[in-house]
Amino acid sequence: MAKLYFKYGAMGSSKSANALITKFNYEERGMNVWLIKPSVDTRDGKHTLKSRIGLSAEADIIGENDNIHEMLKKKKDVDVIISDECQFFTCSQIDELREIVDFKGIPVMCFGLRTDFKTQLFEGSKRLFEVADSITEIKTICSCGRKATVNARIDSDGYVLTKGRQVLLGDNDRYIAMCHRCFAKAIKDKKAVR
Repeated sequence: MAKLYFKYGAMGSSKSANALITKFNYEERGMNVWLIKPSVDTRDGKHTLKSRIGLSAEADIIGENDNIHEMLKKKKDVDVIISDECQFFTCSQIDELREIVDFKGIPVMCFGLRTDFKTQLFEGSKRLFEVADSITEIKTICSCGRKATVNARIDSDGYVLTKGRQVLLGDNDRYIAMCHRCFAKAIKDKKAVR
């Protein structure tokens, strides 16, 4: 039975690697995977999905105004849809993925962040928490050893930022995964974290 899966974690929890490994596992069994990502994710190239450990694959781009149903009609024999960076999808696009599961019987696996650098839910993540059949946290750790739950945005000197636009692409140069205690302490003490 097809399901809508949401696998979320903080930055550096290997979400993209998990998505690419899952893709490999399906393909190894002779199944057709439709790998997608939102168009806002251009860190590794417009059509490239890449993990920090070096795994990569070509992905189809979903623009903010794209209809995933219409795009699926142009694909042949899709056995599973795997999406990375799903937090950047709109509510409507998450609902389209939900409908694909319900009415096409195709499993959809979404990988992404839960919250932004202000600890607020992204639109796509919020909707996935509301409608996903299966929700799994992919864990990573803070430098103190506790579970990291916050995607702290840092400036060039390593200070935690609390203002700015929600979407700002970056990697270890702009973000660090932290537990909430270390995050709050870094803000309160105005202390650099790296």
